[in-house]
Amino acid sequence: MNIALIAHDAKKKLMQNFCIAYRGILSKNDLYATGTTGRLIEEVTNLTVHKYLAGHLGGVQQLGAAIEHNETDLVIFLRDPLTVKSHEPDINNIMTLCDMHNIPVATNLASAELLIKSLDRGDLEWREMYK
Repeated sequence: MNIALIAHDAKKKLMQNFCIAYRGILSKNDLYATGTTGRLIEEVTNLTVHKYLAGHLGGVQQLGAAIEHNETDLVIFLRDPLTVKSHEPDINNIMTLCDMHNIPVATNLASAELLIKSLDRGDLEWREMYK
């Protein structure tokens, strides 16, 4: 499965810790991330991550295109709801695209853990029908 990983600045350390904790599951899948997040994940996990541009430099749009082309199966987007981002419309677009294309999306640690454990159990195999 293709998993997209995105984290706002205030959540990047949390994303690193999440990826360390679930390295075994993540290693069985193809990982994609916005630039800085991808680099930080690689540094602490030694996982291979395909890196888009940094989110504010177009990485969010690249991820959106992957969702539109049905190239993404799961999105883990640890977001900081308290800080306004200059590229907020792009971020909201990711959520809309996930809804339109039936892509499971987690926006906090609790939902990310539920989705990653579901993935490990095989509960997301229905995504294969969409391909």
